[in-house]
Amino acid sequence: MEHPANFPWLSLILLLLPLGAGLTLLLKAHFTRGIALVTNLLILLLTLIVTFSFDPHLEGFQYVEKSVWISTLNIHYFLGVDGISLLFLPATALLFTAVTLASWNSIQTMRPLYFALLLLLEATIIGVFTALDTVFFMLFWEGTLIPLFFLISLWGVGANRRYAGMKYVLFMMAGGLPILFAFVLLALQGGGDNYIFSYPELVKNAHDATQAHPWETIVFLLLLFGFGIKTPLFPLHTWLPLLAQEGHPGTLATLVGLKLGAYGLLRFLVPLTPNASVTFQSLLIALGIIGIIYGAIAALSQTNLRRMLAFSSLSHVGMVVLGISLFSLQGIQGAVFQLLNLTVVASGLFLLVGFLHQRIGSTDIISLGGVAKSMPLLAAFFFFLGLANMGIPGTSTFPAEFLIIISTLEQHKGIGLAALFGIILSAAYFLVIYRKAFLGECRHEVVADAIDLQRRELAIVFILSAIVLFFGLFPQIIMNVMATATQHWVDLLTSLPKLH
Repeated sequence: MEHPANFPWLSLILLLLPLGAGLTLLLKAHFTRGIALVTNLLILLLTLIVTFSFDPHLEGFQYVEKSVWISTLNIHYFLGVDGISLLFLPATALLFTAVTLASWNSIQTMRPLYFALLLLLEATIIGVFTALDTVFFMLFWEGTLIPLFFLISLWGVGANRRYAGMKYVLFMMAGGLPILFAFVLLALQGGGDNYIFSYPELVKNAHDATQAHPWETIVFLLLLFGFGIKTPLFPLHTWLPLLAQEGHPGTLATLVGLKLGAYGLLRFLVPLTPNASVTFQSLLIALGIIGIIYGAIAALSQTNLRRMLAFSSLSHVGMVVLGISLFSLQGIQGAVFQLLNLTVVASGLFLLVGFLHQRIGSTDIISLGGVAKSMPLLAAFFFFLGLANMGIPGTSTFPAEFLIIISTLEQHKGIGLAALFGIILSAAYFLVIYRKAFLGECRHEVVADAIDLQRRELAIVFILSAIVLFFGLFPQIIMNVMATATQHWVDLLTSLPKLH
């Protein structure tokens, strides 16, 4: 019997998603939601097969598929996963399954197109996590913009949703061009017609002391700017609050839950420009800590739940950037773990806010109050995921943030204390806005008459909360999967002459 690792699982996943999208458009609208749900459940099953068949003790990429795509430019159809990217596959599939269920009744207009775009978006995101050729990666990276533009512009809940969709796409295109330019500069290091777009080969060359790249600093700055917009890093974040106000909750859940920009910093920026990353380590640390503090302070002043969660995600992604910039095993493990947490915690909070918006028609604090009396289940799950958002022990965010904080304190006590202050602020902004929105008397009739979570909605948030609790109690399961890959990531940096 053929070993699971030899089967083209990744290609199958990338094929089934657009196939499912096509079926949602071709078949009767009555079957649209069912097709989308079945497709997502099938993708979730396949990603779990990949996850459980993965050998975490092996170094390098597994499930590798490679064939020539454009021979004259040495560009390949090249897929694979390692311990860093692996868990983002089931996390993505789970999130899109939750978004599909959460959008079950909230999407009334052009329903087939909505679910088709959702499946196409999922395909491009999984492509981002699995592509090992830089041009192939850019195909998926830019491919996310097409479904996102329409998902934001056509199904957003705000009056300025089309402007928000256009602003988001323009920002992302402004970030995509520097990334592409950086990849071209890296490809030219082969000399002559020997272009290098293979990610493993680029990493090997980047850490070869005899082949120092003359444009490494330029490549570093280009990648930092490009991925920084998507992350987003301060001050490149201005698209996020607007999008949080105008976008559909399901779309927002995918954007705040799957931080592709932070993944890009982790996967491409540091491994491909190691010497420049070490040189500019202070800049990376500064960007991380500024994001933590600024996001928390901005969240503290918000009067709308959606905008509060948007700035909260900015603060938490700052913690991820801080973990990456430490170049330590604990820091990188905490960063990857925290990125996975955002897929469940941040997305779950946005989905709950979406359920609230469906019932009340607003997420402004002035329109709420006393939500816990009429919707106790919604209030209870929002409180639990809010505690996870704060990094309370027993939730999956605690070990992730603890790893980053400990590593930061070991290297820079002042920065570590500032990061701890950011965590305190996160407790402040959440508890303050929760008290105003969910506790007290019902000030509005629409709140008092609202119905609580229904079975489908309850199932979504229960599963997400159970995952948060399970991996909060058993974090070593996640750590074991990423152990070899993260150790290799750190070893590549510590082998540099500047770090000896």
